[in-house]
Amino acid sequence: MSSKRDYYEVLGVQKDATADEIKAQYRKLALKFHPDRNKTAEAAEHFKEISEAYAVVSDGKKRKIYDRHGHAGVDGRYTTEDIFQGASGNFNDVFADLFGRRGGGGGFESVFETFMGQGGGRGGPGRPRGRDMLCETTVTLEDVLHGKRVEFDHKGAVACEACGSTGCAPGSTKIRCKGCGGSGQVRAQRRMGFASFVTVGACRDCGGQGRVVEKPCRDCGGRGVRKGKRRIEFGLPPGIDDGEYTMPGRGEIAPGGINGDLIVRVAVEPHRHFRRDGRNIFCDKHVTMVEAALGAEVRVPTLEGEEDVRIAAGTQPNHLAKLGGMGVPKRGYGGRGDQYVRIVVDVPKKLSKRQKALLDEFAKAG
Repeated sequence: MSSKRDYYEVLGVQKDATADEIKAQYRKLALKFHPDRNKTAEAAEHFKEISEAYAVVSDGKKRKIYDRHGHAGVDGRYTTEDIFQGASGNFNDVFADLFGRRGGGGGFESVFETFMGQGGGRGGPGRPRGRDMLCETTVTLEDVLHGKRVEFDHKGAVACEACGSTGCAPGSTKIRCKGCGGSGQVRAQRRMGFASFVTVGACRDCGGQGRVVEKPCRDCGGRGVRKGKRRIEFGLPPGIDDGEYTMPGRGEIAPGGINGDLIVRVAVEPHRHFRRDGRNIFCDKHVTMVEAALGAEVRVPTLEGEEDVRIAAGTQPNHLAKLGGMGVPKRGYGGRGDQYVRIVVDVPKKLSKRQKALLDEFAKAG
C-alpha cells in the first residue's frame, strides 16, 4: 500500500551501510542514470528516486527519523526543498568527483532542478498537498483471516459546503495571481562557494495554484476548508500484518491540490490459543498419556470453531498434527496456510495405588 519504495532498497544498500558505502553506491547509480548521460524517460525517473533516497539517508538526522518512522516520518516533517537543501553538500561532493569542480551538468543544482522540474516530491509546483494523517489500529487473528472494517471520526479540516471548497463567495471567482503571473511557481537563485543553488517553489501568494480568491467565502475565509469533523472509513484486507500501510489521498484535504495520505499503523494482537508464523498458525493440545498410547479423537480450537482431530495410537510428545488450509491468508496471494497442532502429553504427578499397580504390570509385560 505504500506509494514509495524503501530508500535502502532504492539505493541497493543494507540498512546498516556506512556513509561511505552509501555515497559510493549513489555515485555509481548517478553516473548511470544522470539525465546528461542517459536520455531515456525511465532513467530520469530513476534518477529522481535514487536522489531523493540519497538526500535522506546521507543526512544523519533525517536518516534516524526515517529508520524509526519510515516515509511517514520524513514526509510529515520536511518539504522537498528541506530534504534536498539539507543534503546539498553531500550532492556536491559526489558530483565534483563525477563531473569536476565546475559542474558541467552535475551538482546539487542539477539534482534539485531535475527533481522539481518533473513534478516530484510532495505534489509538484502549482499543486498544494495536504498533510499526511496517522491512524493506529489493532486487529485480531480472526481479522487477519476475514479482514476488518475500520471507522473513526477525525477532527480537522473538512470541505466547505458553502463554497464547494472553492474558497470564493457566491457570485465571485478566482483571478490570476500577480505574484507569479499565473504560473504558480517562483524561482530563487543564490551562491554558496562554488555552487549555485536554484530553487523552484510554489508561489506563497497563491499557494502554487496560479490563481487567488477575489472575494473570500465567509464560512471558510477563502481557504476552501473549515474546522469540523469527518467520518473516515476503510477496509483492511485479509492477510494484514504488523506494519504501516499508506492509503493515498485519504489524509488532510487540500482544495485545488492533492490530498494527503492516510498512514495506517497496524498491530496484530496476541491470540490466546494460536501463534502465527506467516500464513501458518500453531497451537497446543494436551492429551493424557493413555490417549497418546491408545489413540483418541480430541477437539482442537481453530479460527472458525472447533474441529475433531484423530490422535493415532503411539503418538509421541511434541508430534505435530496438520490441519490443511486452516491457517490465515497472505496479502496478494490466494489460499490459506495450515494449522499445526502440537501434541503435549501430560504425565500425572500423583498416582493412586491401583494406577501404580497397573503401570507396574504394564512395565513387567513389556
